[in-house]
Amino acid sequence: MLIPVILAGGVGSRLWPVSRSMLPKQFIDFPDMSGSLFQNTLSRLKGVSDIEDPIVVCNGDHRFLVAEQLRQLGREHCNILLEPVGRNTAPAVALAALCALQDDADPLLLVLPADHMIKDQVVFQRAIEQALVSARQGKLVTFGIVPSVPETGYGYIEKGEKIS
Repeated sequence: MLIPVILAGGVGSRLWPVSRSMLPKQFIDFPDMSGSLFQNTLSRLKGVSDIEDPIVVCNGDHRFLVAEQLRQLGREHCNILLEPVGRNTAPAVALAALCALQDDADPLLLVLPADHMIKDQVVFQRAIEQALVSARQGKLVTFGIVPSVPETGYGYIEKGEKIS
Protein backbone atom coordinates (compact mmCIF):
# COMPACT_ATOMS: atom_id res chain seq x y z
CA MET A 1 0.00 0.00 0.00
CA LEU A 2 1.32 3.45 -0.98
CA ILE A 3 -0.01 6.55 0.76
CA PRO A 4 0.92 9.94 -0.70
CA VAL A 5 1.68 12.62 1.88
CA ILE A 6 1.22 16.08 0.41
CA LEU A 7 3.09 18.78 2.33
CA ALA A 8 1.13 21.98 1.80
CA GLY A 9 2.05 23.98 4.90
CA GLY A 10 4.43 26.51 3.39
CA VAL A 11 3.72 30.21 3.17
CA GLY A 12 5.40 30.79 -0.20
CA SER A 13 7.33 33.82 1.02
CA ARG A 14 9.88 33.69 -1.81
CA LEU A 15 7.13 34.38 -4.34
CA TRP A 16 5.76 37.51 -2.67
CA PRO A 17 3.79 39.63 -3.69
CA VAL A 18 1.92 37.05 -5.80
CA SER A 19 1.98 34.61 -2.90
CA ARG A 20 0.51 35.95 0.33
CA SER A 21 -0.09 34.50 3.80
CA MET A 22 -3.70 33.60 3.03
CA LEU A 23 -2.97 32.41 -0.54
CA PRO A 24 0.48 30.77 -0.64
CA LYS A 25 2.04 29.73 -3.94
CA GLN A 26 0.92 26.09 -3.74
CA PHE A 27 -2.74 27.18 -4.01
CA ILE A 28 -2.34 29.72 -6.84
CA ASP A 29 -3.42 28.96 -10.41
CA PHE A 30 -0.41 29.88 -12.53
CA PRO A 31 -0.64 30.57 -16.28
CA ASP A 32 -0.14 27.51 -18.50
CA MET A 33 -1.25 25.19 -15.70
CA SER A 34 -4.51 23.39 -15.15
CA GLY A 35 -5.22 24.09 -11.49
CA SER A 36 -2.88 25.05 -8.69
CA LEU A 37 0.51 23.54 -7.87
CA PHE A 38 -1.24 21.61 -5.07
CA GLN A 39 -3.86 20.25 -7.46
CA ASN A 40 -1.19 19.34 -10.00
CA THR A 41 0.69 17.41 -7.31
CA LEU A 42 -2.43 15.31 -6.75
CA SER A 43 -3.19 14.93 -10.46
CA ARG A 44 0.33 13.61 -11.16
CA LEU A 45 -0.54 10.57 -9.08
CA LYS A 46 -3.33 9.37 -11.37
CA GLY A 47 -2.20 6.09 -12.84
CA VAL A 48 0.24 5.12 -10.08
CA SER A 49 -0.60 1.56 -9.05
CA ASP A 50 -1.71 0.49 -5.55
CA ILE A 51 -2.09 4.07 -4.33
CA GLU A 52 -4.39 5.14 -1.50
CA ASP A 53 -6.07 8.47 -0.78
CA PRO A 54 -3.48 11.07 0.20
CA ILE A 55 -2.84 12.63 3.55
CA VAL A 56 -2.52 16.41 3.24
CA VAL A 57 -0.60 18.34 5.89
CA CYS A 58 -1.34 22.06 5.90
CA ASN A 59 -1.53 25.16 8.02
CA GLY A 60 -4.80 25.56 9.92
CA ASP A 61 -5.39 28.87 8.12
CA HIS A 62 -5.45 27.06 4.76
CA ARG A 63 -7.80 24.19 5.63
CA PHE A 64 -10.66 25.63 3.59
CA LEU A 65 -8.43 26.26 0.57
CA VAL A 66 -7.22 22.66 0.76
CA ALA A 67 -10.74 21.27 1.18
CA GLU A 68 -12.07 23.30 -1.75
CA GLN A 69 -9.21 22.38 -4.07
CA LEU A 70 -9.62 18.71 -3.10
CA ARG A 71 -13.36 18.98 -3.80
CA GLN A 72 -12.64 20.43 -7.25
CA LEU A 73 -10.67 17.26 -8.01
CA GLY A 74 -13.32 14.95 -6.56
CA ARG A 75 -11.00 14.01 -3.67
CA GLU A 76 -13.20 14.92 -0.68
CA HIS A 77 -12.22 11.81 1.28
CA CYS A 78 -8.57 12.68 1.87
CA ASN A 79 -7.19 13.07 5.37
CA ILE A 80 -6.31 16.69 6.13
CA LEU A 81 -3.94 17.17 9.05
CA LEU A 82 -3.66 20.69 10.42
CA GLU A 83 -0.41 22.04 11.77
CA PRO A 84 -1.11 24.40 14.67
CA VAL A 85 2.32 25.94 14.02
CA GLY A 86 4.61 25.32 11.06
CA ARG A 87 7.66 23.33 12.15
CA ASN A 88 9.13 22.34 8.78
CA THR A 89 9.24 19.03 6.98
CA ALA A 90 10.28 16.41 9.56
CA PRO A 91 7.46 17.04 12.07
CA ALA A 92 4.89 17.22 9.26
CA VAL A 93 6.05 13.86 7.88
CA ALA A 94 6.09 12.35 11.38
CA LEU A 95 2.51 13.50 11.94
CA ALA A 96 1.42 11.99 8.61
CA ALA A 97 3.26 8.73 9.40
CA LEU A 98 1.42 8.41 12.71
CA CYS A 99 -1.87 8.99 10.89
CA ALA A 100 -0.99 6.38 8.26
CA LEU A 101 -0.31 3.78 10.97
CA GLN A 102 -3.77 4.12 12.54
CA ASP A 103 -5.21 1.33 10.37
CA ASP A 104 -2.67 -1.18 11.76
CA ALA A 105 -1.06 -1.31 8.33
CA ASP A 106 2.57 -0.72 7.47
CA PRO A 107 2.20 1.48 4.39
CA LEU A 108 4.87 3.08 2.29
CA LEU A 109 4.71 6.88 2.26
CA LEU A 110 5.33 8.96 -0.85
CA VAL A 111 6.15 12.40 0.55
CA LEU A 112 5.54 15.18 -1.95
CA PRO A 113 5.84 18.94 -1.52
CA ALA A 114 2.75 20.68 -2.89
CA ASP A 115 4.68 23.44 -4.62
CA HIS A 116 6.81 21.63 -7.20
CA MET A 117 6.30 21.81 -10.92
CA ILE A 118 6.99 18.51 -12.70
CA LYS A 119 6.16 18.61 -16.37
CA ASP A 120 6.83 15.03 -17.44
CA GLN A 121 4.22 13.00 -15.56
CA VAL A 122 5.16 9.73 -17.30
CA VAL A 123 8.81 9.95 -16.21
CA PHE A 124 7.74 10.95 -12.69
CA GLN A 125 5.40 7.97 -12.40
CA ARG A 126 8.06 5.63 -13.77
CA ALA A 127 10.47 6.93 -11.10
CA ILE A 128 7.87 6.19 -8.42
CA GLU A 129 7.37 2.64 -9.70
CA GLN A 130 11.15 2.07 -9.75
CA ALA A 131 11.54 3.55 -6.27
CA LEU A 132 8.85 1.24 -4.90
CA VAL A 133 11.07 -1.77 -5.58
CA SER A 134 13.75 -0.44 -3.21
CA ALA A 135 11.24 0.96 -0.72
CA ARG A 136 9.59 -2.46 -0.39
CA GLN A 137 13.04 -3.80 0.55
CA GLY A 138 13.13 -1.36 3.48
CA LYS A 139 15.26 1.29 1.82
CA LEU A 140 14.67 5.03 2.06
CA VAL A 141 14.34 6.50 -1.43
CA THR A 142 14.62 10.20 -2.26
CA PHE A 143 13.96 12.08 -5.46
CA GLY A 144 15.82 15.21 -6.41
CA ILE A 145 17.57 17.26 -9.01
CA VAL A 146 21.21 18.12 -9.41
CA PRO A 147 21.60 21.63 -7.98
CA SER A 148 22.98 24.42 -10.13
CA VAL A 149 24.22 26.48 -7.15
CA PRO A 150 24.91 25.77 -3.48
CA GLU A 151 21.95 26.56 -1.21
CA THR A 152 22.30 25.91 2.51
CA GLY A 153 18.55 26.45 3.02
CA TYR A 154 17.81 23.12 1.37
CA GLY A 155 20.52 20.97 2.89
CA TYR A 156 22.54 18.37 1.04
CA ILE A 157 22.30 14.70 0.28
CA GLU A 158 25.48 12.83 -0.49
CA LYS A 159 24.73 10.07 -2.97
CA GLY A 160 26.04 6.59 -2.47
CA GLU A 161 26.93 3.92 -4.95
CA LYS A 162 24.55 3.28 -7.83
CA ILE A 163 22.05 0.49 -7.39
CA SER A 164 20.23 -1.25 -10.19
